[in-house]
Amino acid sequence: MSELAYQSPLAGVAAPQGLSISLREIPDRGMIDLRGLGSDTAFMAAAKDVLGFALPTAPRSSAAWGDVRVLWLSVDQWLVLSTRSKAQELLARLREALRGIHSLAVDVSDMRAVIRLEGEGCREILMKGTSLDLISGEYAPGTCRRMRFAEIAALLHVVEETVFDVYVFRSYAHYAWEFLCATAREPAKVKLFGEQQAPV
Repeated sequence: MSELAYQSPLAGVAAPQGLSISLREIPDRGMIDLRGLGSDTAFMAAAKDVLGFALPTAPRSSAAWGDVRVLWLSVDQWLVLSTRSKAQELLARLREALRGIHSLAVDVSDMRAVIRLEGEGCREILMKGTSLDLISGEYAPGTCRRMRFAEIAALLHVVEETVFDVYVFRSYAHYAWEFLCATAREPAKVKLFGEQQAPV
């Protein structure tokens, strides 16, 4: 019997030359959809025991320890991130710790594509596809939030000041990638403030 072989949504796709930032897929991201009541002390304690740190409870925040990171999605939903190779073990431990507690833990690693943007100008490029004001102080490193990006549903995570991860559903991976490649071209570069040089 043949074994299932995983293929990332953007397998074989490479960023074109002439972009003003670095653009790449993160193909080995493991993702667990974790749901439970933030007001349930048993749930919160069980999750902390497995993860090694408390689930973030502030809206649009994240927390991390080692190679595991958790993004806050709503008052009763978190996205647990790890390497794909670690996701199954982490899922098994969460389910065991949460046995008998009102909760849900599901591996959703194959649900989304993760596109990473790196470099100066990422915020301006992202704002070409969203109404979010990413140059405001609200979007410091660690911030995450759902957004409408290029007319599709997406999740944004500010990893560092000039590093951003955009999560989109697998079926929209190529569309989001091509949109970013087009808007990140050097001739399409914009400077939000100050004098701008007209393209030649």
